[in-house]
This record gives sequence, structure tokens and C-alpha cells, in this order.
Amino acid sequence: MGNDIKNIDDYKSAYKKSIENPESFWADQAADFQWHTLWRKVLEPDLRQGHNKWFVDGKLNITINCLDRHLEERGHQIAIFWEGNDIRGDHRQLTYAELHQEVCRCANGLKAKGIKKGDRICFYMPMVPELAISILACARIGAVHSVVFAGFSAVSLADRIKDSSCKMVICSDFNDRGLKHIPIKEIVDEAIALDCDSVESVIVYINTGGIVPWTEERDMWWHDFIGEQSITCDAEIMDSEDPLFILYTSGSTGKPKGVVHTCGGYMVYTAYTFKNVFQYEPGDVYWCTADIGWITGHSYIIYGPLLNGAITLMFDGTPTYPDPSRFWKICEKFTVNVFYTAPTAIRALMAAGDTYVEGHDLSTIKVLGSVGEPINEEAWHWYNEKIGKGKAPIVDTWWQTETGGIMISPLPGITDTKPCFASYPLPGIQPVLVDVAGHEIEGNNVEGLLCIKHPWPSIIRTTYGDHARCVKTYFRPFPGMYFTGDQARRDEEGRYRVIGRVDDVINVSGHRIGTAEVENAIDEHANVVESAVVGCPHPIKGQGIFAYVIVRQAVPDEVVFVEEINQKLVEMIGPIAKADRIMIVSGLPKTRSGKIMRRILRKVAESDYANLGDISTLLNPEIVDEIIRKSQETH
Repeated sequence: MGNDIKNIDDYKSAYKKSIENPESFWADQAADFQWHTLWRKVLEPDLRQGHNKWFVDGKLNITINCLDRHLEERGHQIAIFWEGNDIRGDHRQLTYAELHQEVCRCANGLKAKGIKKGDRICFYMPMVPELAISILACARIGAVHSVVFAGFSAVSLADRIKDSSCKMVICSDFNDRGLKHIPIKEIVDEAIALDCDSVESVIVYINTGGIVPWTEERDMWWHDFIGEQSITCDAEIMDSEDPLFILYTSGSTGKPKGVVHTCGGYMVYTAYTFKNVFQYEPGDVYWCTADIGWITGHSYIIYGPLLNGAITLMFDGTPTYPDPSRFWKICEKFTVNVFYTAPTAIRALMAAGDTYVEGHDLSTIKVLGSVGEPINEEAWHWYNEKIGKGKAPIVDTWWQTETGGIMISPLPGITDTKPCFASYPLPGIQPVLVDVAGHEIEGNNVEGLLCIKHPWPSIIRTTYGDHARCVKTYFRPFPGMYFTGDQARRDEEGRYRVIGRVDDVINVSGHRIGTAEVENAIDEHANVVESAVVGCPHPIKGQGIFAYVIVRQAVPDEVVFVEEINQKLVEMIGPIAKADRIMIVSGLPKTRSGKIMRRILRKVAESDYANLGDISTLLNPEIVDEIIRKSQETH
């Protein structure tokens, strides 16, 4: 790739050029790819209305760059290693040549079912190679993929299908996660029954085997779908700004946002960041433990690695099944060189004890990564000492679904690392801290709201079907800047530490969940008048969900009531939204205009009773004493 970073001077030079002449810098990176037609202009920026365009009028297909261009040099090299949930040695592998053929077969299957450029396809799948194959097949023919994490409920799945009017759903029969056996096809049918009239066909991959509900005129088995399809398929030529995928993320209002990323800029940025953040070398085995239902899986299991001709490992299991040594056994089995996981997993494995790490050969690991939320210091040191043996630098990466790729991160062996700090911006990224009025906070050793000054190639293009919402969320709060929604600190050396969200979004095990979404589900319970949800500290998940609930009638059995609330959350959102604490209260602290003071509820959830701030202006200040008393009694 152009301008590969190999030392600190390379980083300083690349960063300087990317700020002083961003168009020239990114043109250098883009020049390494195959374009059907070169761009007329590198960038048309618009940080006020969110109409940022990269590689304007350039034509390409991302799968040509992920697959075709590698065939001559590395057609026989492994593209994807796959390790299944089953501990009996269930694994597969695909070379670049085999992956190319399977993508073409699937692409032809899609076309045979009437799928064309611009159509949306929803995925509700386990972490199997067929998920990667069919995502790439969508991109091959210009269809837009929308992957929904297969832990969401039928209601959440239906919301996402309806929002983007998906024409097809691709799913499995069942998913196995550890010892759990999940009826995926049943959930899909339940979702489609919720007025998902746009769905014309459902493709079902046999993952575990077993009897599933079937609608004859609509449903089709995966093996029949790809059947005797040809192993060649011409790639649809796409405009650089054509949509590549939609990925839903929770916001501060109940309705999830469909984040749209496009073909050209996303390709260039994910490829560049993958190569440099992980210092990937040809032949390295790279393992990102994320699910493809999240942006990390899109950018750093599929697109980033394959664009670089890398060997990428997919895992369809959990870190603790059958025991907490599973990750380390896989690292040893595949001689993993780069390992990228979430702080939640690190904390869970750390809590399980060092004995599960001991005896496993992790000597091939040369880079460790962390993603999804800021990693706490204790987990950082354990990861560094027990997994990296003090020799594998940790890249604590900060980025978002909306950014498409990593934005702030150490570079292993090049820049320094500091526990809890994402550290330095990557080339092309201009972070700034601002106060609530939007004034830039200069200097170091300061704290403020994190914004980005200049567009980068994989910046969010829109929220599907509602650009006004995109502008309101990301570009209107501080005109001329992208607002991340995060609060951050800059230390004396200019490193950034992301402290957390400033809106009503809870980060549970790296999954962003909107408080309004959770409250809406809780309020569906017949005995609930009103609820307020905040994040609370959790030793494994980072943040848990704390719900304050007002009831209509006295609850005879709180244990049963809590179970009912959590069942409602599982039904409407998914298991990740189960509340860790539910407190029944007689009222909620409100301003005289009726706004719930979540700031106070957060402090109570953190047991920080001494720093509640001024409560004298509340409509009902006496309720705060009641909530504190109940919290102290039940904590």
C-alpha cells in the first residue's frame, strides 16, 4: 500500500501529509487498487450537511479488490480459516481461489432469485463462512447487505427489515452458541410476520440440522439456492458513492439508525487502517473475535483483511465454551499472529484465572488489539503480561460504526502505548476537543467533547431513509465538525482517552444499546407506568443496564416481576438488553418541565451518593432520598 508506516518517522511524515494535503494523501492510498474508472476528484467535503463524497465519479467493485486481484499471486493461499462452536475439531478453510468461486456461485444464485443492484438483503446468521461468502456476493452484484446480529429478537429484526425494505433474508436453521441451541429460522418467520411485506424470499443454510417451519413458495435451502450455479460471475461496476452496506446502531431515541457506508471510500480506509494498525505482514494469521453482526466484523474480519490478501480467522463460538481456555487453544492451533478482541472477553477470561492460559503456546502472537469500549487498566495489564508476555504491543483502538474504520490507535512497535488510552490519531484523522458551546479546547491535559474536523474516506454517508436524522445527530451539534457523541481527555503528550458516551447510549459488552429502546420495551409490561434506564458499572461487561421502574399496582413477587421485565426485553430487543438491576420506585427525579434527571440516576447506579449536584430545583427532590435509601438497602 502507498505510504505504509514502518517506523515513527513514517508515521509523522504520513500524518503531516494527510493533514496538509489530504486529497493527495488518500489518492496515493487509492492508487493501489483496481478501478474500472479513475475518480474525477478525490474529495467533495461537506461537514455541515453530511454530504461528503470521496473519489468522485470513480467506478469499481470492492470484490475485485478483495478477491480477483489476488488470484494470480495467492490463489492457493488460505483466505479464511474457520473454527466452529463444536469442540470436536469442527473447522474448515477456504483459499482465495475457492472463496472467489463460492462468492460467484452465490452471486449467480442471488441473480437467479431476481436480486439486482440496489436491492437490500438482510442476514441473520451464525459466524460461518457462508455469511462472508454471501456478503461478498451481495457486493459482487451491487446489492446492499444489512447484517443483523443473530442475538436480536424477532421484533428488533423486523424493525431493521422494514426500515430498509429488504427483499431477501438469508439465515440459518439453528445457531449453537456454547450449549445454547437457538431456533433462528423460527425467529425469522416470527419477524417476517410482523408486517415485513418487502421480503420475497428466505434462504436457509443448514447449520446444525433439525426440523424448521417452512413456507413453500418463499423459503429455499442454501444448497438448492447455490445448486449448480456457475463459478464465474462478472462484477457489477459500482460508483464510488453507491451504498455497500447498511448497519444498524442504537441511538438515544428508540428507533435504530441504519448507518450507510459506500464502496470507494470505505474500501480505501479499511484496507489502509488494517494494514497499518495491525502491522500486517504477508502470511500472518489474523484473528478478530467479533461477530460480523457488528461493524468490527465487517471492517476487520471481511473487508480490511481480504483487501490486503490476508489470512483471516472466523470463530463461531464463545470464549468460555467448553472452558475459558478456548481462545488460547485456537491461537495455538492456528499459530495466530494478530489477535483482536473486546475488553469484555478479556475481563471474563481474566476473572476465570491464569490456569486457563498456562500451558498454551502463544509465542506466535506479535500484536494484540482491543475494540468496542475503552479497556480498563487492570485488564490491559493482564492482557499485556499473560497473553502478550510483555512482547506483543496492545493497540487499544477507538472508532465507531459511523466511522467505518479505526480512528485513534497506537501503532504496534512504532508509537508508545499507555493503559486506557487509544493514544494518537491515524493519518487523515483530525480530532479536536470542544466545550458544550462548540469552542475548541486548546492544549494538553484537557477534557471535552470529541469531534473530528475533516472528513475521512469512510465517514458515514447517511442514515438510511432519513438523512435529516444523520445531520441532526452527527453534523448539526457542532457545525463544520463530525460529533462522535463521546467525551475524551487529551494528556500531556497529546494522547486521547475516550471516557464514554455523552448521550443516552449504554455500552454493554461493546454493544451500543439506546436507553429509549430499553425503556420502550419495559413500558410494554402491563404493570409499568414509567421507567428510566441508565448504565451502571459491571465487572465483566463494562456497563450493565440499571432500570428504575414505577408500577401501577404493588408487586406481590419482585423476583417474578424482574423475570417478566427481562423476558420482555429479550422478546423486543434480545438477550443483550436484559437488565442487571431493576428497582421499583414511587417516582423519578424530574425537572419542573418534566424531564427525567438521568444524571442523578446514573450517580445512584454508581453508588456515588455524594456527588449528585444541586437537586433543589427538581419538581420532586424528596424522591432522590427514597431512591438512595432503596439503593443502599438492596446493593
